[in-house]
Amino acid sequence: MRNSEKKAEIAIIGGTGLEEFVKDAETIRLGTPYGVSPQIFTTMLHGRKVAFLPRHGVHHAIPPHKINFRANIYALYSLGVKRILATNAVGAINPKFKPADLAVPHDLIDFTKFRKHTFYDDAPVTHIDFSQPYCPQIRHLLIENAKKLYPHVQTRAVIVCTEGPRFETPAEIEMFRRLGCDVVGMTSSPEAVLARELEMCYATICYVSNMAAGIQKELSTKEVHTIAEQVMPILQKILIETVRVLPQKRDCPCAKALTQARFGNK
Repeated sequence: MRNSEKKAEIAIIGGTGLEEFVKDAETIRLGTPYGVSPQIFTTMLHGRKVAFLPRHGVHHAIPPHKINFRANIYALYSLGVKRILATNAVGAINPKFKPADLAVPHDLIDFTKFRKHTFYDDAPVTHIDFSQPYCPQIRHLLIENAKKLYPHVQTRAVIVCTEGPRFETPAEIEMFRRLGCDVVGMTSSPEAVLARELEMCYATICYVSNMAAGIQKELSTKEVHTIAEQVMPILQKILIETVRVLPQKRDCPCAKALTQARFGNK
């Protein structure tokens, strides 16, 4: 495949349950300064070239704490991607959120411990503004399309990201509740941070797979898969419709994230 044929303007990062979003697509793997990307599938949706990256691999073989987030995001950047639509499976901390709800987070709290969180380990020293962790333009369209297609949509949520792969303890969930967190997952950070560092638009739509530890008696991966099977068809429709209606122009601050982020730059 020629380099020009690999380019894509939009990417979808699939989480748990969305490993097989596209079929009969071109498949590539890219080398990056941070390692080799997983399989990336490129296809056309509504006349637009879209790259699909299954975060855990096609067979869900990569646990959350082993995901090479820098290689993933840099590979999409190398393809020319400017916008990323992501999905996450989450547990509900806020009792107003229920299993099978969809949620479009507006903010996040990072409780991971060992992950590489930046592309900027060297000069120039770079501090991106993260006052709006998620692209407001994509968030608006995800919410709009979700509400058209599904009755149970939470339009604001603070998501907390933990290291994994274990589920959280009841005491941890109680702490997160007191901090104002609504849902908890293991893959929302540093993915959103890395996208912003490369001036890529990024937003995610989550599905609630269970109530978090201490709110329900026990947790299992079985219930995650059960809920995923239930909501995945509608989630795919929301993503496809959002790709269709995304305007060509990026009317958001994401594209200028580095303008005033670096020391020594005028």
